[in-house]
Amino acid sequence: MSRAFTKEDDSNSSIDVGERPISPHRNLVTDKGLAHIDTELAAAHEALAKGNAEADRDLIARASRDLRYWNARRESAEVSRPDPHSDVVRFGMTVTIADEDDKTQTWAIVGEDEADASHGKISHVSPMAKAMFGKSVGDSFVLNDREWEITAIDTAP
Repeated sequence: MSRAFTKEDDSNSSIDVGERPISPHRNLVTDKGLAHIDTELAAAHEALAKGNAEADRDLIARASRDLRYWNARRESAEVSRPDPHSDVVRFGMTVTIADEDDKTQTWAIVGEDEADASHGKISHVSPMAKAMFGKSVGDSFVLNDREWEITAIDTAP
């Protein structure tokens, strides 16, 4: 019988989960960001062990991909702590801003892997962070046709 009419065994198929893209930017991290990377590395190791124990090729492929990503991020991580006496916005600081309508927002400027806007954390390579860098309390900047004033700076992310 021709192989064209037989069902291939799915367990022999190649699993391509694709690579997680590595950012071209410096991998600045806070202390919490470095701990996050270590936690993700441990989770990927656990997932790989589970995948091997269960002979789950999909889990092995995903865990291996995640291990490659988190190992690369760990190797390139640069822990950066803001100078507690700095009066200008830098990486690792928390900044409160207000717009023309006195709407306020508070953002912690963190590494790319720890950024989470829903929890008030933005990446140091985001347009908002870039617009604030080097500015002091009272300084203004424009982003997306809206003017913002820096009202507070805290060295704790």
